[in-house]
Amino acid sequence: MSRTTGMLSGLRIARQSLSTHRMRTVLAMLGVFLGAMVLTGVLHISKSLVRKAEIETEKLGPNLFQAASGTISFRRSGSARFRGETTTFSLRDAEALLRSVPQIEKGVPYVTRTMPIRKGRMATQCQLVATLPLYTDVRNIEIDAGRFFTSREVEEMAKVIVLGRTIAERLFGSPAQALGQTVFFYRANLTVVGIMAEKGSDLSGTDQDEQVFVPLTTYMRRMSNQTWVSGVFMNLKRGASEDAARRAATEILRQRHGTSGNDDDFSILTAREATQLQKKALDLVWTLGLLSSGISFSVGSLGILSIMILLVRARRLEIGIRRSVGATRGNIMGQFLMESAIMAGAGGAAGVITSAGLITIVYYFAGLPFVYDPLLIGGICAGSVLLGLAAGAYPAWQASRLEILAVLRSA
Repeated sequence: MSRTTGMLSGLRIARQSLSTHRMRTVLAMLGVFLGAMVLTGVLHISKSLVRKAEIETEKLGPNLFQAASGTISFRRSGSARFRGETTTFSLRDAEALLRSVPQIEKGVPYVTRTMPIRKGRMATQCQLVATLPLYTDVRNIEIDAGRFFTSREVEEMAKVIVLGRTIAERLFGSPAQALGQTVFFYRANLTVVGIMAEKGSDLSGTDQDEQVFVPLTTYMRRMSNQTWVSGVFMNLKRGASEDAARRAATEILRQRHGTSGNDDDFSILTAREATQLQKKALDLVWTLGLLSSGISFSVGSLGILSIMILLVRARRLEIGIRRSVGATRGNIMGQFLMESAIMAGAGGAAGVITSAGLITIVYYFAGLPFVYDPLLIGGICAGSVLLGLAAGAYPAWQASRLEILAVLRSA
């Protein structure tokens, strides 16, 4: 009998055996199924989050440099969050950075606040960004309709506002209908002069389409009467050293704020560093995913091991008859290894397919990039098969060691 014929015969026997013991087969596959599903899902979503951070970095440009009041932390999702914002970061601090750090090409101070904006009876929450006209160049953003406010409007503390696309749609239905309209925002009626192009979330996880922009002087003097800012966005010169810029900016702010390092009341971050920090924050997701999938795979391997031992005991007569008609120990061992590999491989493949469907839904509703790694998928499927072979090795060895006469006598 040729090797191909033997393999086909083995597959037929395996199919019949697994079909006969259907419930046992399903239970044995369940652990591998869950392990493959969890591992595929967690690793792909982590890759998608990292890719999203890289896309946002590409949008901002690799030379973005930020100094902000407060300290930075990262959520489990990988998005950044500034905490403990202070009132010690002044416009003069921003000016000192722009003037004294040689690696900086240009920059713009800003103030951020979350507050409601209203049009008639319709109100919604938004993030205020009070800044200067240069903000559009520094942050690499575009106007979809109308215009951004001008330097003259900053000087005059003009009551004008530029709306993010989502805010414009929420208040007016159509962004085009918002131009020239008046909205009530933070104790003042402001005229809409522009609508921002759709931008999506930035590295901090903030939806930029839900932001509104007003002149810095309008907010600081006319609306809130404050003297401090949230921070300053800057662009580094092409080829400039990020580390040198960080050291220079840190030294300037420490001298001006009287801090020494442990008690810094500010944070400095570049777009590239934000992406790296997000990747580190996502390491926890990877670890938890590997741990949970490892447990599932362990349970699955034990399930296959126990089921295969039961199958060997239940099929002693079959093994004896096959040995008596010429099957070798190697044939018997190969048969049971094939069955355990089929169970684990089928469970792993089913888990991968199910996970692919679930992560596609997650990508769609969470607005994440659609990332699918063929090598990762193939590796998980191959790993499932290897797991089956490892789990079935001992039962297969037991089956191959059965004595023909002892089996036939006990039949």
